[in-house]
This record gives sequence, structure tokens and C-alpha cells, in this order.
Amino acid sequence: MKHALSVFLLSFLCSVSVLCCGRDVVVGAARQEAWLPLLQGRRVALFSNHTGIVDGRHTLDLLLESGITVTAVFSPEHGFRGTAGAGDHVDNSVDEKTGVPILSLYNGNSARPSDEAMQLFDVLVCDIQDVGLRFYTYYISMVRLMDACADFGKLFVVFDRPNPNGWYVDGPVLDMQYKSGVGWLPIPVVHGMTLGELALMVNGEGWLTDGRQCPLQVVPCKHYTHRTRYRLPVPPSPNLQNMLAVYLYPSTCYFEATPVSLGRGTDKPFLCYGHPNMQGCSFSFTPRSMQSAPKPPQQDRLCYGVDLSTMTEEEAMQHGLDLTWLIDAFRNLHMDNWFFSPFFEKLIGVGYVRKMILEGRSAEEIRACWHDDVARFRQQRKPYLLYKE
Repeated sequence: MKHALSVFLLSFLCSVSVLCCGRDVVVGAARQEAWLPLLQGRRVALFSNHTGIVDGRHTLDLLLESGITVTAVFSPEHGFRGTAGAGDHVDNSVDEKTGVPILSLYNGNSARPSDEAMQLFDVLVCDIQDVGLRFYTYYISMVRLMDACADFGKLFVVFDRPNPNGWYVDGPVLDMQYKSGVGWLPIPVVHGMTLGELALMVNGEGWLTDGRQCPLQVVPCKHYTHRTRYRLPVPPSPNLQNMLAVYLYPSTCYFEATPVSLGRGTDKPFLCYGHPNMQGCSFSFTPRSMQSAPKPPQQDRLCYGVDLSTMTEEEAMQHGLDLTWLIDAFRNLHMDNWFFSPFFEKLIGVGYVRKMILEGRSAEEIRACWHDDVARFRQQRKPYLLYKE
């Protein structure tokens, strides 16, 4: 099974390598001719962060320079400037450059706007760079905002951006008993969709509260397909610092639900993993407290493990979602079920993966169990795709 997958991914990468590498892609925010008629003369709120840029200029500035009245900015996990740690409390503030109020969706109160905030605008624009994974929280904030817009009949407009992991679908579909702040929709771990496509699917599948729909418009990218290898212009969050980390993230994030460090508090977050008690490892590192990881797992302890940062991006893409590293660490540490916290099921989205690892099953055997999930989802999402596969 693993050999067949590797052959497929390798052949796919060969085909993808001759396509556009992002330089010709026009993101939705850059298509002023498409969004200006939707926004002129209306009060606009913007859901965005530091990734909402076009040629180095923020979408907030583009809107204001185009004469659009922006009354509020909603910021996601990591804050408007993208500097807060994972899950950190982020207070409301004011953008120093423009004076526009910034309303945090991670302020410890509610993950959706207050009724008072919903009265501040007529249209809510979403422009944020996602990385296409079910446990990456930006899409969850988007869906909650769509829910609020459905409540109040407000138009929701997505300025679409490419998905850097948009060339494949992998992982089990979320069992909704594990729905959480890191898994909100019945989709695979790697869903392969842009936020615009996902927003269309949320509406079309009745995934908002009580099956409602919100008024929705998507401003698509130009010159993008799901085979486009798109390089992010800026890191999407503090610990996804380069494209290699983005490609490895579907495989390394599960260490968040174990005692193993995945490099937070080092210069290689999501690019290495280790633990003080791991045996037979020549690579070592010591996590330290820093702005992007104030209290990293195994802080100030010498960890032994594996360095993945020497891989090429192509090698990481060929792995796709690979549980091999997680299973190797599990077997090395001999902790049995104590290796996993309940957070693991929230990340992987199903109950059977932990059980199969405890039984000694291989990554290939586990992958086979979600094969049908992936096939069904690929069919289910087809009506909502805006770009060629």
C-alpha cells in the first residue's frame, strides 16, 4: 500500500513540477474589479490577519484606498499580526495604521462576534491564508462567522487564496463525536480545498447551525488549479515558518497530543521531534521559552529524536499524511496508552487510529482504513470545486 501511494505521489509531483509555482496566481484580494461592485457603498468588516496581503500590501489598506468603509476587523487564532501562540488569549485592539477596531475571536469570550459587533457592518469579507488541514483553525473561525452572518442575513464574501496542500486528500473524515476547536466539519484531515470552495460546501451541505445557509459570494483566484504548487508569501502562523513545515504538518502535528516535543521552542518547529527518554537517536535539541512558544513541551530538557529539516520539499510532499514517525516514537518510548492524551482523537478525528497503534499495526494498515473515507469525500466535494483537479 505504501509503495503504491509513493509511486502515485511521485508521479503526481512530476506533473506538478512543470506547472505554475505561484508567480502567476492572482489571489481573490488582488481582483479589485471583481470585489469592488460587491462592497461599494456598504459598511464592511474584514476577517483577516498578517497573511491577507497582495504584493506586500495588506488587504485592509487596499479596501480603504479603494474608498471602502471598513468598520471592523475580526482576527483569528494568533491575532491580527500573527504573533500570538497557539490558542493564546488575544485582546481586542485598534489597528495603529488605520484606526480600525480589531475584534479578536480568541479573546476568551466567544469564538463568534457579539450581536453588537454584527450591527457594525453590512458585508463581512474573509481574506486569510489557510493551509488546508482540518486541525488548522482559520477555517473554523470562518465557519463560525458564516453562522453569525446566517443569523443576521449579512453577506459573506471570500477573497479566495490557494491551498498549499490542495493537491491531495488524505486522512479519516472527522467522527463528529470528536468535534472540537481543532476539528469542526466532517472532512478529512487533508481536505484539498480552498477556503472559498470549503465555504461553498459548508452552505451546500447544510453544515451551518440548523442547516441554514448564509448569503455567500466567492471571489476566485485566477491561474490556479489544484495541481498548482503555490508557495506562501509569508508564514501563515508563528510555528509554520517555511514550506517544508507546511508539507510536514499533516504528519507531525499529532505529537501535540503526546509527551514528545515537535520542536516548539526551537528554530525547527514541526521539523523535528524528540523526547528526553528516546533511545538510539543521534540528533538532540532543547526547547526554550520564546515568543512563538512561551511554554513549549519538554522546556529546558535535552531531547533526543529525529531531524526532518534536512528533507527536501519534494520528499515531504511525497510522504503526504504519514503516521510512521508517530508510530516510531510510540514504539521507542514504551509508554503504551500513556503516550496519548485525549487530544489525539480530536486531531486525528476518529477512535480507531489510537487502538490500531496500540495493537502494533503499521502506518500502511491504518491508512487503508480511511481509503473509503477519502474516496467518498472526493465525490462529495466535486460540486463545490472552483478549480480544476
